[in-house]
Amino acid sequence: MPTYSYSARDQEGKDVAGRIAADDEVMVVAELRKRQLIILGITEEKQETVQKASPKKRIGKVKAEDLVIFTRQFATMVDAGIPILQSLEALMEQSSNPNLKSALTVIHEDIQLGSSLSSAFEKHPRIFDQLYVNMIRVGESGGVLTTILERVAMYQEKSEQLRQKVRGAMIYPAVVMSMAMIITTGLLIYVVPTFAQIYSSLGANLPVLTQVLIDVSNALQHNFILIAAAIGLAIFLLVKYRKTPAGHLQTDRFLLKVPVFGELFCKVSVSRFCRTLATLSQSGVPILESLDIVGKTCGNKVIEILVEDVKASVKEGESISGPLSKSTAFPLMVTRMISIGEKSGQLDKMLSKVAEFYDEQVDTAVESLTKLIEPFIIAFLGIVVGFIVIALFLPILTLVTVIH
Repeated sequence: MPTYSYSARDQEGKDVAGRIAADDEVMVVAELRKRQLIILGITEEKQETVQKASPKKRIGKVKAEDLVIFTRQFATMVDAGIPILQSLEALMEQSSNPNLKSALTVIHEDIQLGSSLSSAFEKHPRIFDQLYVNMIRVGESGGVLTTILERVAMYQEKSEQLRQKVRGAMIYPAVVMSMAMIITTGLLIYVVPTFAQIYSSLGANLPVLTQVLIDVSNALQHNFILIAAAIGLAIFLLVKYRKTPAGHLQTDRFLLKVPVFGELFCKVSVSRFCRTLATLSQSGVPILESLDIVGKTCGNKVIEILVEDVKASVKEGESISGPLSKSTAFPLMVTRMISIGEKSGQLDKMLSKVAEFYDEQVDTAVESLTKLIEPFIIAFLGIVVGFIVIALFLPILTLVTVIH
């Protein structure tokens, strides 16, 4: 399809320029008149010029916070009656994220060339996922783009809040345990050898605990690089294994069964499943497409496989709640509420209520987890540090007893 460059003047007297893909110049004129522009000139571009003007480049990811802000601002501007192109121009100018700015520039250009908003967004999967694109497509076709954008923004905000809560629950114990390991390693490498030299000069027989501690310290001193390399290799292999289909499934299944943390991960997955399906259902996305998107965005391979079973069940004319009730990943209360929602024709409302309920459950679980982990960490540090102190000072107490 030929591409035409145009120059025109808007209703406020400002000069504007752009490019449109159309079958002929007559269609370009018709499109510009629809946009209420006064045409100054139209020129057909050569194919080489078009390819040079639209180079393909890889655009990086955008932070969830920046995407939430963009969606909320975009919804507000569309609701105010500002045309899509002008809204994108304004958001491009004020965006502080270079990746988002680059993506919006390409999207603006694609729309000028006659592409739909959803098709233009779909070309940037690293920023706008399948859920986002499908929601925009529904909003365009149904003429409810403002409502859909507001729903997307609300969904993103809730999802980001949930992610931040889980991250906060993981960071605290990870930081404390890391500090504990660093302190313990420092004691073994720098403090224990000093005591070992003192005891060696005395020539006395050392207690078993002290000898074990010194042997561990010597092994760590002489093989520190080897041990660090082995730990690094083990982490690297674990990450590589998780990227495989079998590894992804096994690690996700293990995470759901981990003591204390497993319950939290399960609640997060259930909340994400319900909120995503509710948002898509409210927006009018077909159920099979919705399930396909939910499976890819739930964040757990076990849930994703379960969603595939649900999808197969729906294709055969059965209910959503049937396969879910057979799984241990979904609590009985959730499957019953989904079943009631299907029978009453209010599935989206039931799913929203379940998502809200499990968001509160995640809040409670995070607070309980923090309170539960603290005594365990204190006990761990007390045992490790206590063992080192007792092992170091036990020979001194023995010598004092012998002297007396």
